[in-house]
Amino acid sequence: MKHIVIIGNGISGITAARHIRKLSDHQITVISAETDYFFSRTALMYVYMGHMKFEHIQPYENWFWEENNIDLRRGYVNEVDTDNKKVILDNYATVHYDKLIIATGSKPNKFGWPGQDLEGVQGLYSAHDLNLLEQNTKDIDRAVIVGGGLIGIELAEMLRSRNIPVTFLVRENSFWSGVLPAGESEMINRHIREHHIDLRLGVNLKEIIADENGRAKAVVIQETGEEIPCELVGLTAGVSPNIDFLKSSNIELGRGVKVNRFLETNIKDVFAIGDCAEQHEAIGNRRPIEAVWYTGRMMGEVVAQTICGNKMEYNPGHWFNSAKFLDIEYQTYGWVFAKPKEYEEQFYWEHESGKKCITLSYHKETREFLGINTFGIRMRHEVFDRWLTENQSIDHVIAHLKKANFDPEFFSKHEDEIYNAFKNRETITT
Repeated sequence: MKHIVIIGNGISGITAARHIRKLSDHQITVISAETDYFFSRTALMYVYMGHMKFEHIQPYENWFWEENNIDLRRGYVNEVDTDNKKVILDNYATVHYDKLIIATGSKPNKFGWPGQDLEGVQGLYSAHDLNLLEQNTKDIDRAVIVGGGLIGIELAEMLRSRNIPVTFLVRENSFWSGVLPAGESEMINRHIREHHIDLRLGVNLKEIIADENGRAKAVVIQETGEEIPCELVGLTAGVSPNIDFLKSSNIELGRGVKVNRFLETNIKDVFAIGDCAEQHEAIGNRRPIEAVWYTGRMMGEVVAQTICGNKMEYNPGHWFNSAKFLDIEYQTYGWVFAKPKEYEEQFYWEHESGKKCITLSYHKETREFLGINTFGIRMRHEVFDRWLTENQSIDHVIAHLKKANFDPEFFSKHEDEIYNAFKNRETITT
């Protein structure tokens, strides 16, 4: 029996622990300073909005861990000594391991803005951030959010649920334009503003100004010098791997912990998974670091197999993801680039309501289907996954779109419209 130590109790680390326990009787210790028990990070916003209580976002009962002989230990890891196979905690206690899994997730980015460490300035990633947000939004008049990604739009929705006026600073000229094609991005711009969020595009934060008590009282926009009064500044300009504690170790680091396809580091018996892991070479069109819930879960399953004697390569398959922009749901399958590649053709359809749209991507010459983005229309993952595996044509996908329909009662009326719009632009061979 070996001692498996896992640093981090997010989706990656806990998935690894659960699957190692299913496959073996190894001793398992999970170390985390964030919370006593695993919780669903993606549901934090619903706790703040009053839709759920914190205990509702804990998937397992508290007795689950002892019942399954998984030892949970609260504490920060200050250092990893790979020569002696031990981790050193902030209280100087040491934990020896036979195999170590690093699953420490991410931390919000800071870019050296003056005032970024003032009271009232925070990110939104951890349970601590949720508690801090409760304190920082009591009786405030206005908030400013800096950064236009998915966390930013979540925080804006959270604050608006409590009728807190929000100014949203986005450096791009259109929301999430580095990911979304122009039509989709413009639709989301309109949707954000319709929810009474003061969206400022093409602007950067210059500094955060403090009041006499060292608390944020305003931000200054770099391009115009405009000063916007606020008592909360949400920093949501992306995240970075949480790996500072490893800088004195022998473990190879880049932006994250460098791993191969088996999620192994350069040090024998040390693995890294989830947001903090960085592939030496990206897998297909994926990024070397993937801060995505489902890839973290998959890495946890894969590393458990390897540790339990069934060495397995990490192969995440076709790209997919989902999110929510206020009350518009978003799904993506395959690859739809913000700026089409040289070989890529895109077809964009938007419903007259301005609340639903799709973008279909396909190869100009071969007409192979490459990917789809959908907003306000639910599709079936398994159907698109199969079509991508089968290298189906765009013509096949358009002609059989009903098969991918998750909710035909509400979506069927759009299919003919999408088909005809595409047919009027192209000749379909079915």
